[in-house]
Order: sequence, then structure tokens, then C-alpha cells
Amino acid sequence: MHTTRLGKTNLTVTRTAFGVLPLQRTDAAEATRILWRAYDAGITLYDTARAYTDSEEKIGRALGDVRDRIVIATKSGATTKAGVLADLETSLRHLRTDYVDILQLHNPGPLPDPDDPESSYAGLLEARAQGKIRFPGISNHSLERAREAVESGLYDTLQFPVSHISNDDDLAIIAHCAAHDVGLIAMKPLCGGLLTNARTAFAFLRQYENVVPIWGIQHMHELEEILALDASPPAFDADTLAAIARDREELAGAFCRACGYCLPCPAGIPIPMAARMKLLLRRMPFAQFLTKDWREKMGRIRDCTDCGHCRAHCPYGLDTPVLLRAMLDDYETFITERV
Repeated sequence: MHTTRLGKTNLTVTRTAFGVLPLQRTDAAEATRILWRAYDAGITLYDTARAYTDSEEKIGRALGDVRDRIVIATKSGATTKAGVLADLETSLRHLRTDYVDILQLHNPGPLPDPDDPESSYAGLLEARAQGKIRFPGISNHSLERAREAVESGLYDTLQFPVSHISNDDDLAIIAHCAAHDVGLIAMKPLCGGLLTNARTAFAFLRQYENVVPIWGIQHMHELEEILALDASPPAFDADTLAAIARDREELAGAFCRACGYCLPCPAGIPIPMAARMKLLLRRMPFAQFLTKDWREKMGRIRDCTDCGHCRAHCPYGLDTPVLLRAMLDDYETFITERV
């Protein structure tokens, strides 16, 4: 498979990487079969997180015996040194390994103070000193925080949403990472399922040598499609450009990146989650979003007064109230179909 250097980590990884988040919804036996097929085909980078329920366990169960031949990236959402180290111990146990290659801080709000000895960043440094991680990384949905992390020189990798409907400001992070030799792991290359033409998405991202997309895989046929694209990369030609233009016109305004700039909402709507509910229901274990608590939270969308706060603060120009109402309609339909 085609490989690239992952920034200053100097790790050589396949340019086609595996995003394990969707495997939460795949039964253990099938998940093992899919992961083994990916390994057998040559994929070397597997990205997961402590927050992705049993995805770490599925990696450990399927690929524990070939641990030294793959690169594992996981994440901790903890905000303290102690929390990061505790998360890491759980991750190591589930992954059946004594180290992870990359431990990423999972979408922090303000970046941790590197001079605070009890910060989450201090946790990364302690874990590296103990030999339990090789490289510190960070994931984020906010372009401002992503740029700050890259420029700090503290992180070896950045995980950030990049796709062919990303705006020019977001796409500039690609050159920014290259200039600072930070490995760029592209999350959501299909926008969590919003984009359905993998060929177009693949062709767009393959033009960037330093971008490593993590393709979220839930089914074997999805993996086979991505493997076929890697074996014979589609041309970045006029047809691809036309497909990209159509997607940008039709879809760019419908994808919430969960950056959180829209908060706080006067109506108490948890916008970054609610605005992605259609994708969450179909890409993650959905039972957690059908509880009485989540029904009440989604119901707050009816209380939206269209005050304009979220719309004015969205750096991506989303018409957030319209998007939220569409998510509520889909959410209620989803529930109805399962009652």
C-alpha cells in the first residue's frame, strides 16, 4: 500500500488508515474479521479513543498478536495529568499492549498549560517518560485551537476534520502542518457519512502527501471499497472537480464540525451534539441517544427562538437553527421506527 512519513514522528504509515469509531456498532466476531482483513491488506495505522466504548478492545482482540507491526493512535478526553494516565492504563489493557504509538488529547477546549505539572499535557509527558506512549498528539474540531497546537511545537500529530467540502481556511491547516512538520491525521474524510462518494473523497485527499485520512469502517464492503481505491487511486480530474463543486454547493452548509463556538445556547440546546444527531445515530451505538435525558435535550430545539447567536458565531456559516430542526425531525423519525 502507499505510505507516507507522519511528520516528525518519523513513523512510516499507510496513507489509507482505519478509523475504528464505527466498529462500536459491529459485533465482536465481525469486527475481528474486518480488522484482520485490513491488516492482511497492509493497513498499518488504526485510530481509536477511550471514549469509543469497546473499539479499543476490538483492536486488542483482533490485532494483539501483531501489535509490533501496526501503529495505534488512541485518545484521552481527561483534563488532568492523573486522568490522562488513568485513561491510558485502561487503553493499554483493552488494546493488549504495553504502549501506544500516539496518545492524543481528545478535542480539548482551551489547550492545556504546558507549564502546569498537573495538566493533561503533563500526563502526555509522564506517559512518554514511562515508555507507555511514543508520541504526544492532539485532536480538535476548532481551527483556532488546531493552529495554536501546531504552532506550539508541543504535539507531534494533529487530528483535524479535512474533506473535500472543507473551506479554504480549514484546508490551509494542511500546509501549516507541513511547515511545522506535524503529522496530519484527517478525521471525517466522509464527514461522518454526509458524503457518500468515497471515490471523490479519496481522490481529493490523495493529492496531499502529508494527509493521512482515517476512513471510518463499519462494514466489510466499506473496507473493500477503500482498499480498491488505494490499490488504484482515482485521478484528480475534471470529473472529480465537478463532483466536488456539486458537493460543496449542496452539502457544505449541512455539516457541523462540533467546534462549540455557537455555545452557550440561550435555550440550552447542546448544539454540537444535536446538530450532528443524524450522523451519531447511524455511526455510533444509538441506544445512548434514545434515553429520556437525550429526548429532553433534543426537545429543547422546539424552544429555539432563532435569536441568531449560534448563526452569528458559526465560523462555517451554518444556518444552525434550520440544521437543528432537520436533526429533530430525523431524530423523532428514528425513534418512531424503533417503537
